[in-house]
Amino acid sequence: MRNLLARFACLVILGAGLGFWIGATRAEEPAKPETGAAATAAPAKPEDEYFELMQVFVDTFDEIDQNYVKDVDRRKLIESAIRGMLADLDPYSDYISPEELAQFNESVDQEFGGVGIQVKFAHDIQAIVVTTPLPGSPAYKAGILPGDRIVEVAGKKVADFEKNREMETAIEILRGKPGEVINVGYMRGDSPDITRVDLTRELIQLDSALGDSYKADGMWNFMLDSTKKIGYVRLTHFTSRSASEMKAALKSLKAEGMKGLIIDVRFNPGGYLQTAIDIADLFLEEGVIVSTEGRNSRPVTRTAKKAGTFTGFPIVVLTNRYSASASEILAAALQDHKRGFVVGERTWGKGSVQNTLDVEEGKSKLKLTTASYYRPSKEKIHRFPGETENDKWGVMPNDGMKIEFTMDQMRAYNSDRVKRDVITPTPIPSSFDDAQLKKALEVLDQEIAKGNGAAEPAKTSQAAPPAGKQVGESKKKSARIPVFPTTLKYVL
Repeated sequence: MRNLLARFACLVILGAGLGFWIGATRAEEPAKPETGAAATAAPAKPEDEYFELMQVFVDTFDEIDQNYVKDVDRRKLIESAIRGMLADLDPYSDYISPEELAQFNESVDQEFGGVGIQVKFAHDIQAIVVTTPLPGSPAYKAGILPGDRIVEVAGKKVADFEKNREMETAIEILRGKPGEVINVGYMRGDSPDITRVDLTRELIQLDSALGDSYKADGMWNFMLDSTKKIGYVRLTHFTSRSASEMKAALKSLKAEGMKGLIIDVRFNPGGYLQTAIDIADLFLEEGVIVSTEGRNSRPVTRTAKKAGTFTGFPIVVLTNRYSASASEILAAALQDHKRGFVVGERTWGKGSVQNTLDVEEGKSKLKLTTASYYRPSKEKIHRFPGETENDKWGVMPNDGMKIEFTMDQMRAYNSDRVKRDVITPTPIPSSFDDAQLKKALEVLDQEIAKGNGAAEPAKTSQAAPPAGKQVGESKKKSARIPVFPTTLKYVL
C-alpha cells in the first residue's frame, strides 16, 4: 500500500507538472480557427494520456529501485532517464547536472576564477608545463614565464596527484572563488630550485577575438600584413564579450589604415546567437541577418542597422568543417549580402537554437532545442540526419575557394598555433603551410586591386562531387564527429 501511494503521489506531481508546462508554453501562441481538412483532424490527445505515460515511467523506476540485482543511486537513475529522453531528440539537447553546471557556464562565458595560465601536462617529467601566462593575470604579474614547470600546487606535489587525473586535480585546486590565495611552486630552465609564489585568484575572462600573434606588451596584433594593410581577427567562441572585442579590434585596425579583413572562425563551435547577430551587424548596413522559427514561438527576423557599421574594405571569412552554429550565422550573413567571401571548407551544419531552462530552481539545467534558424537567403543551415554531402546544409565556400585540410593537416595547424600563441619579445614565425589563409590573402589582394570594398555576388557550388569522389564520402562522414580537434592544453 505504501508503495502504491508513493507511486500515485509521484505520478500526480509529474503529470500535473508536465500538464502545467505544456499549457504554459502553448499559451504564448494564440489559438487559430481550424478550417478544411484541419477541422476534421483527430481531436487533441486526452490529458489522461500524460498520466498513463507517467505511470509507465514511475512503474519502471519503482521496479528498478526495488528489484535490480544491486542497489542503485536514485539520483543517477533519474538523470540517466532525463539524458535518455533528450538524446532521443537531437545531438544538441542535453541535461546539465548540478556538478556540471559551473563547468558549463565557464565554457559558454569563457570566464572563471583562476590564476591565468595556459598549461599542458608533461607525463615524462610529471609536471604541469606553462605554455603562456595570460596578459594581466595573477600568474603574469608574478613573473611566471612560458616553459616554467609547475611541480607543486597548494603544498602538494604534482607527481603525487592521482595518475591520469593530474590536470583535473590541478583545475580543482587552482580554479575557484576569486580572492583566495593559492601557493604554486615552479622550476625554470635547468635549475633544480623550486620558486614558490602566492597567487590570488581573479576573475579570468578569456579573449575570444584574437590576432595572429602577441605583441611584446602582451596585447594581440590584429594586423597580419602591415605592408598590404590586411587585418586578421580569429574568433574562438561567441561569448557575451565577443562583439565588443571585435569592435575594439576593428577600431584599432581602421586607425592603422586597414584595407582588407580576414575573420577566422575555423574550429569555432559557436556560442550566443545574439553575439553572432551583433558581430554581423558591424559589417552590414541593412537587410536580414538571420531568422528563427520555433514550435512555441513566433518567427523572428533580425536585421542590420546602419549606425556603427564598418565599411570600405573587403572581407574573407575562413571556415572549416568544425565551424558551427554562430560561426555559420556570421559567415552566411556576410556571404548572402555579398559583403564577404567564404574560404576554406564547408561548415558543420548546426542550424538550431538551444535555450537553457532552469531545473530544480536553477540547481541544474536543460539545454533544449527550441528553434531553427535560417540564413538571409531563407536557406537552412542545419544538417538533418540522413542528409548527405550532396544536400543543402551548412555554409559552402565561394566558387573556387574550397580548400580542405586532412586531419593530419588540422593537427599540424593546431600544434603550430599552440607554439605561436605565446607571449615572447618577438613573434614566433609559423612553420605550417596554411593554404586556406594563403587563399584568403590572395582573394583580398585581388579585391583591393579592383578597388572593391565588398565582395562580388557569392557563387557557391552545391553540385554532386565527381564520380571518383563518391567513395570518400564515408571517410568525410567519419571525420564529422562532434569532437573538435584540440591540443592537450588547459587554462587555469
